[in-house]
Amino acid sequence: MKPASSTRHILIPRRRFLRVLTLLPGVMAMPLSRPAAGQTAPAFTPRITEWQLPKPMFARSSAVAPDGSLYIAVPNDNKVVRFDPRNASFSEWDLLPGHHPNSIVVDRHGTVWTAGFGNGTIGRLKIRRSMIAEFHVPSRGGGPHTLTLSEDGTTLWFSMQTGDRIGGMDIATGRIAEHETSGRPSGITVDHRGHVWWCRASDDRLGHLDPANGSIGELELGHGSRPRRIATAPDGMLWATLYGRGHLARIDPVRMQIVKTYSLPGGNAGAYAVEVDAAGIVWASEIKRDTVTRFDPSTEVMQTIGLPTGNAGIRKLTQDGANRLWYTGSHNGRLGLIEAE
Repeated sequence: MKPASSTRHILIPRRRFLRVLTLLPGVMAMPLSRPAAGQTAPAFTPRITEWQLPKPMFARSSAVAPDGSLYIAVPNDNKVVRFDPRNASFSEWDLLPGHHPNSIVVDRHGTVWTAGFGNGTIGRLKIRRSMIAEFHVPSRGGGPHTLTLSEDGTTLWFSMQTGDRIGGMDIATGRIAEHETSGRPSGITVDHRGHVWWCRASDDRLGHLDPANGSIGELELGHGSRPRRIATAPDGMLWATLYGRGHLARIDPVRMQIVKTYSLPGGNAGAYAVEVDAAGIVWASEIKRDTVTRFDPSTEVMQTIGLPTGNAGIRKLTQDGANRLWYTGSHNGRLGLIEAE
């Protein structure tokens, strides 16, 4: 573990720079919805609503805030965008130069945290005070890639794809500690024991860290698996997308083993985002298809849901605690909501 002995941060008070944007009408559609061959028809009938984002290209990540609003990281335009479902409006904030947020989370207090992939920082945006801070990671040449919060909300964990490291930041103090790894780490999650797991796509492995003692382990997933994203389910299981094989993998974090893998409908279509909702339903995207897959582990029924707008490029799926799923099309600039009809 490499502690941060000289973590720097920049705190810049700003005038109110929130800008309310005109919202284009939402696009609603009844999408293609069918079970995989040999499976029974699912009970879930989806309804999709889409909105055009104010900055359409490469909106990478989204997160739901305690008030139900959605925050979106837009790296190319160096912005954070907020969507308020109550009045269907967008607002946006400019970030500090060079930040280029690749991932975003919102803590229980409504503070927005961003992964500054462009300048090697963790960003903090306090909405009510309209203040931005940046915390530099200790190592140079590494940019935070994906963020996740510990279950108690005290630690912000992040992967550094270009630096082959995992970092943890104490939210109260801003102190950052790093752990060396390999395989260009990307997706990251925390299990119910507080252990950290991340995807090592170039190594065909998952990494594992026990923060209590700093020990690091790994789980081999097989040649060509290329894990991309990972999520923790309410029952404690982990779910990972295997980009190289087009599979969804269920993993027991306590036994450190793969329980079962499932072929996604698109085959080699780039298994990418994964999320598990409050009911234990697993959602996954294939970045080369304009669909979202809904998978019920209790019945093993896999349902394909077609999206109303093409060229989506979904890199992040976000559940809001009400069994509703949000997605962001990084290619077509659409914000979408999937809910029961």
